[in-house]
Amino acid sequence: MQYIEVKSREIPLDLLLEADPSEANIASYLSDSWCFAVVDNGQVIAACIVKAQSNSLAEIFNVSVSPERQGQGIGSKLLKFVLSQLPSKGINRVELGTGTFGYQLTYYQRLGFRVDTIVKNFFLLSYPEPIYENGIQHKDMLRLYAQL
Repeated sequence: MQYIEVKSREIPLDLLLEADPSEANIASYLSDSWCFAVVDNGQVIAACIVKAQSNSLAEIFNVSVSPERQGQGIGSKLLKFVLSQLPSKGINRVELGTGTFGYQLTYYQRLGFRVDTIVKNFFLLSYPEPIYENGIQHKDMLRLYAQL
């Protein structure tokens, strides 16, 4: 397996849709982003999309792993790789948004991210279809950050 930076066109849309159900949202952040991937036998099996917000701040918009490869630690290793690469790009703070509960929140917290703010009704206002996890609708977004 290789953990590498790739061009956005090398990442399958279906993979990105695993983490973000909106093609329009994906299109809005994919251009001008740094795209990191896990490649196994020539196939992209995981991706992380990061966009600079200023000279020293970047935002993670998407971390996704192919369904058949989830639960193997690939996403955690990918995110650790990404966080190790960003300081060479001048980034010393990384932010992201996630739901207020569920697997993603604990995933990011295990990797050192901390809660910064809450964006009320984000998922209600930003997605045309409701997003559910474990039978609970996501409504608010937590903004998390990590200092590098």
